[in-house]
Amino acid sequence: MGRMPRAALVQPSATSSRRFCGSSPLRPSRASALRRVAAVLLLAAAVALPCAVLYRAAVDATAPVYIPRARRPLLQWDPPPLPPVEVPAEDDDADPFPTDDLVSEDLRLELVLQEASMDNKTVILTTLNAAWASPGSVIDLFIDSFRSGVGTSSLLRHLVIVAFDWKAYKRCVKIHPYCFALTTEDVDFSEEKRFQTSGYLEMMWKRLDFLRLVLEKGYSFVFSDAHIMWFRNPFPFFYSDGDFQIACDHYVGNATDLRNIANGGFNYVKSNDQSIEFYKFWYSSRFSYPGYHDQDVFNFIKHDPYTTDIGLTIKFLSTSYFGGICEPSRDLNKVCTMHANCCIGLQSKIHDLRIMMEDWRNYMSMPPSLKSFGALSWRVPQNCRKSWSLINIIASNFIPLTTAYM
Repeated sequence: MGRMPRAALVQPSATSSRRFCGSSPLRPSRASALRRVAAVLLLAAAVALPCAVLYRAAVDATAPVYIPRARRPLLQWDPPPLPPVEVPAEDDDADPFPTDDLVSEDLRLELVLQEASMDNKTVILTTLNAAWASPGSVIDLFIDSFRSGVGTSSLLRHLVIVAFDWKAYKRCVKIHPYCFALTTEDVDFSEEKRFQTSGYLEMMWKRLDFLRLVLEKGYSFVFSDAHIMWFRNPFPFFYSDGDFQIACDHYVGNATDLRNIANGGFNYVKSNDQSIEFYKFWYSSRFSYPGYHDQDVFNFIKHDPYTTDIGLTIKFLSTSYFGGICEPSRDLNKVCTMHANCCIGLQSKIHDLRIMMEDWRNYMSMPPSLKSFGALSWRVPQNCRKSWSLINIIASNFIPLTTAYM
């Protein structure tokens, strides 16, 4: 037999095979199945998309109107809204939060604490009434200090302003995201409360009981009076082993020495069994020392054996970092906070707080070489000088009167 030509033995190429099977290497049955699946998916998407749009429109149409809250650049996320409340007209002083609705108040508090808290359930708290809430007054200076301080602007997202009256609350929601109305039946906290008056004492004890409630909810806190300027992040300067840490009008040089004269206007408290029991004991001690405010009573009960029995670890904060007019932080390279204590009268406080802010801005504008040299010092007290001298006279005569809220 003759041999077949060599060309006849060559196998057909893939290209030549595709001439018979079309442009796809898949078998016809498999390609058809894929086309059917794709068609089903497209049909499902076409049906689901209009349904989703209609559902979203229905939800938006029926959603309640929430109280407006300031949107600040410091907020990197949009937190969930607080429970709805209708904001009345500017001349309407009616309080929308009924004092007997404890369930609603507890829910509002839980929500605002959740929104403002750090990852470790720590919040920053301050209190406000109408007298301190007007534009250009104490609360504006307080917030401005956070924005001007070193490492403090981000802490504003963890600040809750507790308003003692409806006017203060209305002002708060205009300038800050996190506000809470602390209602008190038949008590008007809107006016300036002069030191040691009955209204002042009642407001201080109301505040202390509120702080106990925050601890019981599992939140640690830094409490700061609004007339304290925040110039540096204080958290690196707190003690890791202190349950209750408090600033001082006078610091003797040792963080555990009970001779330190505590100032209740600034404290850092960890939520635990010891701190909760101590706040209950502190609040109940107002009956043992009638006519004294919470700071005076603290300076009494810190010596009580029961405070030791509780197991509470107390640390006093140095005035080198946490100072005030009573005892200033001398080194602006170290100062965290400055308190307008030892100062009687709202206008005197505002005047000297503005001087503090000017001094701080002058310090921040200096070159590093001059900062390290310590070329700048505080120009306060000025209007607070007379009351500061009065407090020194009182202290030298050992009269049991402290000065935190003056």
